[in-house]
Amino acid sequence: MSSKWIIGARPKTLPAAVLPVLLGSAAASGVEFSFLPAVLCLVLALALQVGVNYANDYSDGVRGIDGPARSGPTRLVGGDLAPASHVLRAAIIMLLIAIASGFYLSLITTLWLLPIGVICILGAWFYTGGSNPYGYRALGELSVFLFFGLIATNGSFFVQTERLSIQVLLLSCVSGLLSCALLTVNNLRDYENDKRVEKITLAVLMGETANRKLFGVMVFSSFFLSLFICFWHVWVLLVLMIFPLVHRSNRAVHKANDVKDWSSALKLVGILQLSFGTLLTVGLLLSS
Repeated sequence: MSSKWIIGARPKTLPAAVLPVLLGSAAASGVEFSFLPAVLCLVLALALQVGVNYANDYSDGVRGIDGPARSGPTRLVGGDLAPASHVLRAAIIMLLIAIASGFYLSLITTLWLLPIGVICILGAWFYTGGSNPYGYRALGELSVFLFFGLIATNGSFFVQTERLSIQVLLLSCVSGLLSCALLTVNNLRDYENDKRVEKITLAVLMGETANRKLFGVMVFSSFFLSLFICFWHVWVLLVLMIFPLVHRSNRAVHKANDVKDWSSALKLVGILQLSFGTLLTVGLLLSS
């Protein structure tokens, strides 16, 4: 695969797809871990995430949102790295992989997953696609919390155990909040460009100051919610090790002012997300 397609897939966003599946599967290991459904969930989540990224690149590119003045990484269409039609085709291919994985997953578990799968695919496409994308209506964080938090984590647990639980619900909130935090930093970085082109993200709607505070609420809430899970899985106390990184990430986001600062903040929040996921997964496995 050409390096431009790897860049277009936005590898730094992929932990948002992997984390909920890992957490749901780690929680299932204490009940009834099932390898094939877990792998299918991971393929589905990754294909959906990459498909959304390509679709976002296509939609923003053809609308002229990712122009030369954009402060973030160069996009495939906006940066003239690939024709819009090729990026659209890549998005469709990834979404078809997600559909195939989800369909097979429903066949080996329950057909009740099909309507949820349809909602996920529609949510992925209309995030930035269509005539009135909800990603341009300050609903990005809400959708990320729903799809890469509640649905992905609880779904990964359910397809292996055929049950739901309160601790997995808490885990799904942690996963969703961390993914929302990463999106919030991304939108704060793009604040000036999005405001200029009238792309209404939550950062544009609330303003920079309020959104920086919201980021703090997200990361600290994810930390304290993790501690509640210790009532069921005592080894999850390992997440106490991550508190200094939570504080450091919050400080970095509050102080960021230029492209270099935001790049560092994004990297730090990405490390936070990976560290959170690793410690939670290890804690869950040790407690199972």
